[in-house]
Amino acid sequence: MSDAGKAALVVVDVQNDFCPGGALAVPGGDQVIPVLNKWIRRFRQRGLPIAFTLDWHPSDHCSFRDQGGPWPAHCVQGEKGSELHPALEAPCEVRPAEKIFKKGFLSNKEAYSGFEGHLDGDDSAPSLGGWLRSLGVTEVYVGGLATDYCVKATVLDALKQGFRVRLIVEGMRAVTEGDGRRALDEMVRAGALEAGPE
Repeated sequence: MSDAGKAALVVVDVQNDFCPGGALAVPGGDQVIPVLNKWIRRFRQRGLPIAFTLDWHPSDHCSFRDQGGPWPAHCVQGEKGSELHPALEAPCEVRPAEKIFKKGFLSNKEAYSGFEGHLDGDDSAPSLGGWLRSLGVTEVYVGGLATDYCVKATVLDALKQGFRVRLIVEGMRAVTEGDGRRALDEMVRAGALEAGPE
């Protein structure tokens, strides 16, 4: 890590519905879990912050096909599909430097980026960016699902908010391979760098 005291890990949307068998499964989505678990352990050992983001949609969310959106219903609040995958090392509740940020919790608002997420799915609660800045974080390591949607949006917003970004490429999977490659190219062009080996 280039600045270990100011780094944080952001784990994007490793939820049941985005893994095999889920309502909106990303091909090979569960393959990111062993990679990200190693990074989670590494950050915990160093006492560094970890943020987990979740899609947290009401049942009438505007992104759902029944509401005219592009996606099948997924990550509905309180349902099993919205939960973090059980094989992922879950947030450690006794560590104040590990938090879950929920996004897409308003029926009429899309939210792909983790930086649109708030603690407890409450838009009056701290946002991901505000929480990271309150801890003095200047650099984020990002992995999760999916490369071509929520990961890309999270990375681009992190850069816009002034964070340095390291991409955990082996800890990402895309909805479509071609779009995933294009998303990685776009993130790198915007200023993200690939993380070194775990």
